[in-house]
Amino acid sequence: MPVPVPRQRAIPAVECGQAQASPAVDGPSKDETARKQEASRKEEAGRNEATTAENDATLNATPADGVHHGVSSTGMSATGTVAVGGVSANGVGNAHITLTLLLIEDDPTAAPIVRDLLDADGKPIRVRTARNLTEAERLLTDDVHCILLDLALPAPGRSSAAATSGDELAVLRHVLRLAPRHAVLALTASGDAERGAEAVRVGAQDYLYKDELDSRLLSRAIRYAVERKRSDTAERRLAEGKLRAQENARLERGLLPTPLLEGSPLRFAARYRPGRSRALLGGDFYDTVRTPDGTVHAMIGDVCGHGPDEAALGVELRIAWRALTLAGLCGDELLNTLQQVLEHERDDDEIFATLCTVDIAPDGRRAGLCLAGHPAPLIARPDRPARLLPYDNNGPALGLLPGARWPRMQVELGAEWSLMLYTDGLIEGRIGEGRERLGQDGMLEMIRRQLSEGLGGEALLRAAVNEVRQLNGGELTDDVAVVLLDRVP
Repeated sequence: MPVPVPRQRAIPAVECGQAQASPAVDGPSKDETARKQEASRKEEAGRNEATTAENDATLNATPADGVHHGVSSTGMSATGTVAVGGVSANGVGNAHITLTLLLIEDDPTAAPIVRDLLDADGKPIRVRTARNLTEAERLLTDDVHCILLDLALPAPGRSSAAATSGDELAVLRHVLRLAPRHAVLALTASGDAERGAEAVRVGAQDYLYKDELDSRLLSRAIRYAVERKRSDTAERRLAEGKLRAQENARLERGLLPTPLLEGSPLRFAARYRPGRSRALLGGDFYDTVRTPDGTVHAMIGDVCGHGPDEAALGVELRIAWRALTLAGLCGDELLNTLQQVLEHERDDDEIFATLCTVDIAPDGRRAGLCLAGHPAPLIARPDRPARLLPYDNNGPALGLLPGARWPRMQVELGAEWSLMLYTDGLIEGRIGEGRERLGQDGMLEMIRRQLSEGLGGEALLRAAVNEVRQLNGGELTDDVAVVLLDRVP
């Protein structure tokens, strides 16, 4: 937590060296001068009291008051955004705010020029001085914009003699670890350009020669260092975002299944959309494989919840289903084993998963259906409107009832058909601004219309998911997974 900076009295310009006092020539009498001095003293005292009261109000304010704690009130705009040189941290122009410099120098008198620094608007730059790194850590609050560091200082726990014989930039490395978000200017001896350049390579924004400083050069260097640090930070975040997006894409390709349908005449399409913002996967999962006897097995499921733990559990269940299916299990035996996997892998006893499995005979005309608390699939054939498969024998969701049973229903598919498996995210979106949901009836009507328009395969799934989002008035809060299997003779 940043250490708060003690409140100080307002310092007149003459006292802080920003203006020169001029002797009076043919001035007023001593009595008049005394009266003016007394009035000035009272006015100064009034300003100090007002400043103290304002600072107390700032320190006692809550976040609702728009005050960012840990940042000096003089370093905040009306909107709570730090502005540097008249430009806020987000790049939007704002009221002028004084730049703050932290000088880390064991002999501050060796660099008196820092007392006369002005920013781009001609305003004085506030300077804090630390004689060692312990003092620097105490003074390094969020309103410090730049650090001016003497590289000749010893690192913590090391003497000056030891510093010269070891890592010459140990003190800089320590400061960079201490203040990773602050701009740093390195001070080095005249002619030691190699050491200064190495300081920049290590992480400083620039280096200066101590015996060649002047106020104009140092002021410009401070402003440059602050802006370069901001630019470097933005560039690094952009690069990290691109790298994260690439890694996410590779991870998503690895986690989503690749259907194993080699040798099957069935056509496969799938659509997946996680409900969480920026998520790769949600709690929904699906898979399709063909076993050596020619049977095509398809599955879709939904783990309750939307977090990363639920997504990981969904992937585990999908992999377990594929392994068990390829091992020859199906129907009640397979679902019972999956329930055991769920019970061992879940973090909470209240976590459950719904599941729908379909095993399509090698001739493609009939299938076995098992439902574990999951919506029934939709089947569409050329000779009749799309409808839902029977769901009278729907068993409980996995993880709810120990020793539960899931009966396998035999269904006739016909010679030409489209079979759509989906999760409840497709049917639980709202319709307009009311509380009404799309539901299975609304989904049936939508799919029938889209099929009549000639849509099929990927185009049908894409249109269905997009229309559900539009009806919902924006992104869906629940995950959506849809699988489509087509048989064309």
